[in-house]
Amino acid sequence: MTQRLVVIGNGMAGARTVEEILARGGDFSITMFGDEPYGNYNRIMLSNLLAGVEDEAGIYLNDLSWYADNDITLNAGVRIERIDRFAKKVYATDGTATPYDKLIIATGSSSWTPPMKNVHNPKRGFHQGVFAFRTLDDTRGMIRYARDHERAVVIGGGLLGLEAARGLQNHLSDVTLLHAMGHLMERQLDEKAGHMLQASVENKLGIKVITNAMTTEILGKDRVTGVKLADGTVIPCDVVVIAAGIRPNTQVAADSGLTVERGIVVDDQMRVQDEDDIYSVGECAQHRGNLYGLVAPLWDQAKVLADHITGRNVEAAYTGSKLSTKLKVAGIDVASMGLIAPETDDDEVIIYSEPKKGVYKQLIIRDGALAGAILVGDNSKAASLIQSFDRAQALPEERAEMLFDIGGPAGEVKPEDMPDDAQVCNCNGVSKGAICGVVNAGCKTVSGVMDKTRAGKGCGTCKPLVQRIVEWAAGGEAEEDPAASWYVPGVPMPKPELMAAIRKYELKSVSAVFDKLVPGGEHDAKSKMGLASLLKMMWADQYEDERDARFINDRVHGNIQKDGTFSVVPQMKGGVTTPAELKRIAEVAEKYNVPMVKLTGGQRIDLLGIPKEQLPAMWADLDMPSGYAYAKSFRTVKTCVGSDFCRFGVGDSTALGIAIEERYQGLEGPGKMKLAVTGCPRNCAEAYVKDLGVVAIDGGKWEIYVGGAAGAHIRKGDLLCTVDSAEEVIRLTGRFLQYYRENANWLERTYAFVPRIGIERIREIVIEDVDGIAEALDAAVEEAVQSYKDPWKERAVPATPGQFRTSLPLTVLPQVPVRS
Repeated sequence: MTQRLVVIGNGMAGARTVEEILARGGDFSITMFGDEPYGNYNRIMLSNLLAGVEDEAGIYLNDLSWYADNDITLNAGVRIERIDRFAKKVYATDGTATPYDKLIIATGSSSWTPPMKNVHNPKRGFHQGVFAFRTLDDTRGMIRYARDHERAVVIGGGLLGLEAARGLQNHLSDVTLLHAMGHLMERQLDEKAGHMLQASVENKLGIKVITNAMTTEILGKDRVTGVKLADGTVIPCDVVVIAAGIRPNTQVAADSGLTVERGIVVDDQMRVQDEDDIYSVGECAQHRGNLYGLVAPLWDQAKVLADHITGRNVEAAYTGSKLSTKLKVAGIDVASMGLIAPETDDDEVIIYSEPKKGVYKQLIIRDGALAGAILVGDNSKAASLIQSFDRAQALPEERAEMLFDIGGPAGEVKPEDMPDDAQVCNCNGVSKGAICGVVNAGCKTVSGVMDKTRAGKGCGTCKPLVQRIVEWAAGGEAEEDPAASWYVPGVPMPKPELMAAIRKYELKSVSAVFDKLVPGGEHDAKSKMGLASLLKMMWADQYEDERDARFINDRVHGNIQKDGTFSVVPQMKGGVTTPAELKRIAEVAEKYNVPMVKLTGGQRIDLLGIPKEQLPAMWADLDMPSGYAYAKSFRTVKTCVGSDFCRFGVGDSTALGIAIEERYQGLEGPGKMKLAVTGCPRNCAEAYVKDLGVVAIDGGKWEIYVGGAAGAHIRKGDLLCTVDSAEEVIRLTGRFLQYYRENANWLERTYAFVPRIGIERIREIVIEDVDGIAEALDAAVEEAVQSYKDPWKERAVPATPGQFRTSLPLTVLPQVPVRS
């Protein structure tokens, strides 16, 4: 007989438990209640959302359709205020009463606010400009408010506070982190590691950190103007984010007469104490005196609860978790497990410290087993250490082998050497055995396994290991994913079919493509950039630009660097410049205190470390066109001096390089396009290893090579043809580039495209015109050329109000080294 299952809480633990129950075929009529008016999202990813590296669509674990597909009644945005455990009903704030046979409480935790004067406003909750950092709404509000302000203070130097501070740097120029304790992440790191992390946060990220900082008061009458510390220090700010910890949400359980101590007390089957039909799981549950806030224990609890409640294994027991975590904290590698300090005189302690590089490693060994470890700045050994810690494995005699690859085990774990219960995805608690189980059940594609297990769906750092395990479990090679033939992941069509549909329906914007060609019209963030490039290639000046479809580089026309600043590379056609241009570049570099001026591999000058809001002024002062050092587009034509000066030159490579660059500058493509022209076969401009390289040979002829590369991939280009004139080179260059633009996969460079199509086939199409499309290719590239506009002209009238708004650390730019 179908039982009525009610779940209070639609967060990660509640939804995951329901997933586990569904996976076991539990015969329940399921009703869920959640405080938030959304589906189920990954709360861990809120920091990525704040940092702008993920959009909202990317953090959902289950959208609303998942509930409908599984016949789950979701009451989103409805709070349960009372449980009548005798009548077996839950009462909601909307006045409804819902009966149950089994009840699961997964109410999670809430952000904790330390006692501070003026933190709350009686009329609106938090004071104007003060935010917690716990929910999607918190994050949205923070982003909206931060856009119009400059300075932020984050209260709390734990993991959440660090992530909040790093994320706020995307919106505010000045971020200060306050921590009441003596060092950062004191629960996971010892004092030395905490200080090492602090140095990295300050020096590499430009975030000011103050420890032993007890915030006592929020300043400002109508809105935040600063905070005051216990020692009287006042820190001016416009935004305050509180990330000082969490507290279990147990009020409804306590009000309903359930046993609550620090959390809702449960047994090993996750049943609430003295209740046969009420369970609790997740951060609100207290098991054997412990509360758990990491994801992996919650998943373990969900499995046990599901086994028990469905009868799959009524003896299943959760006996607690050994806590370990491996992650990037504000972009810095950190791992911690077990003890953070020795507890007995017999505890063996191994420490390696390299302060200048921000690397700190500590092991604590007890009775020959790993009892604790801390890694800061280098997580390469984290996986093997976690495995040793979880399984209490025997350790090598040479302890250094646990921290370094010096004759010890390889840093990369082999799938065949891993036990089945070795955890692969720490974010979602997925083991090697779970991955292999999905493969053995018939799913042999990497993406399919990731979808079914969620391995790799958290921070994503385990994806390479997931792929190796899938390939190993599949017998050596994973099957091709049907979606692999799609041009972009969110539109189920190969490129030719997609282009045909775009033309048929005259779809000229990214939104229009999603609305017309995607079942359900879902907009996929990961597909936008590829679609925008494709549409611009197809429609030229008829393309309807949507700025949110662009990557940040294309929105501000500069290459974003690892510290969040941008590089400015003015165009020097063919690598040629003038004294006047050089002088202007030097003056601009001095005026804006550019941290580094560097020559690029493409014969340009790179001004590195430029804050976003300075870009328009710099472009105006330079008064030179964009050098396109950031886009998936035609970038440069590198040249040698050719026949003008070189004793061996047989062709005017400089003039031809300039002519090619003038004609095809800024041309959009599936990948970046780097070209070169060299004046003789000595090849000083390295034309053989360019996407398209031109080489002058005796007799006034030119050879054209395509598909070369000398970056992460090395490939000598294939000879496409030999022609008699520079004009013919220019014409065939455009035709080849257009053929590549129309037929390459998204992000497929020519070094992969040319071998895939075959140089003979490309020669048939581009040179011999056996398909009769040469004229169309010429016309299409001509249309693109005619639509060219220098993107740096947007300095005069920004495309959006926030296009060049301050968003990144500006006062300290430590990650762009200043070299004398």
